[in-house]
Amino acid sequence: MTTHKTDVIVLGAGIVGVSAALHLQQRGRAVVLVDRQQPGEGTSYGNAGLIENASVIPYMFPRDLRHLLRYALNRTADVHYRLIDAPSFVPWLVRYFLASSPEGTMRSAMAALPLIKRSLIEHEALIAQAGVPELLRYTGWIKLFRSEASLAKALAELETARGLGVDGTVLDPAAIAAREPLLRGAFTGAIHWPTPGFIPDPGGLVRAYADLFERRGGRVLLGDAATLEGARDGWRIAQPDGALVARDVVVALGPWSDQVFRPLGYRIPLGVKRGYHQHFKPRDNAVLRHPVLDADRGYLLAPMNRGIRLTTGAEFARRDAPPTPVQIARTVPVARELFPLGEAIEPQPWLGARPCLPDMLPVIGRAPRHPGLWFDFGHQHHGLTLGPATGRLLAELMTGETPFADPTPFAAERFS
Repeated sequence: MTTHKTDVIVLGAGIVGVSAALHLQQRGRAVVLVDRQQPGEGTSYGNAGLIENASVIPYMFPRDLRHLLRYALNRTADVHYRLIDAPSFVPWLVRYFLASSPEGTMRSAMAALPLIKRSLIEHEALIAQAGVPELLRYTGWIKLFRSEASLAKALAELETARGLGVDGTVLDPAAIAAREPLLRGAFTGAIHWPTPGFIPDPGGLVRAYADLFERRGGRVLLGDAATLEGARDGWRIAQPDGALVARDVVVALGPWSDQVFRPLGYRIPLGVKRGYHQHFKPRDNAVLRHPVLDADRGYLLAPMNRGIRLTTGAEFARRDAPPTPVQIARTVPVARELFPLGEAIEPQPWLGARPCLPDMLPVIGRAPRHPGLWFDFGHQHHGLTLGPATGRLLAELMTGETPFADPTPFAAERFS
């Protein structure tokens, strides 16, 4: 059997892994990407397509009693849970709740802010290098509100965002109609976040980045990260024709990262928020100009190349539990009241899992006890947004450059 050598193995060919591979490659490292699937076919495929440089406040656990009671009844579209799986996710939810204090929320927001501010800039650079400008639209997105209470809360959050350098435009019903003439509903108002980029084919973008990586001499291989083991000269992973060996290995497996770090003795509290999407044809050639979040109903519509993508909120369940797409079933009727959706394009909704840490910050950097092992996972709702920015941060750490952001808040040691 042949042994193949490289400088770095990156485990995971989603947006996070591909971005890390590109940034390492730009710094002179020979890199091999390894995944069980082709690039962009996993978690990175299913999202709202937003480069969310306006979401400076992370998605923390709600603390008001009204929301908690709604979620406990398990009848909402924005949050659903599988009661049978509660033992697997309730301990993680407790840690999530504790990390979501006002003080904890602002610590996470300030830690992530340098990454959020770089997110669109890093994507623009890679999109230009990959030669796919058509995969980036500068539309921003619209958040709709149906109640005075939800609008008032959003306006308070807008003021916080403005204090962190992000602005949005408040829309009354007439202004909503001017931007999206085909929307129907009784709205108290909306906020248009103009600065985020929109990707109408997230899976296609990851494939374009992977193609760029290969054009520059990188290799993409199918393989099983579970075969990773320490070797005398670094790290080894099994391949059909032998072994692939590298001095450094990056774990960028998103919700499957625990399959590598747990056997090595790390107790990082990685949880998942599952989510569904399904594409629909617009009726009568109807056009949706922006991604639109119906905040009080808990779903989002996005004008993807494939059709209008309806995305749901969070489902708490075991990562590999069977699909329970009740959130899609609940939202399709109200989404059709909002916008003229036609028939579904796929026969079944797509299911993915967002990898989340309790403080809603990723783990980025060196593994504390294993030389040559590096982490880059846990990007929660912002994998597409943050992939290139965290790829750059990780590459700077691995090559000894001065990092553009303080890496301390993202260290694995915070869970020791």
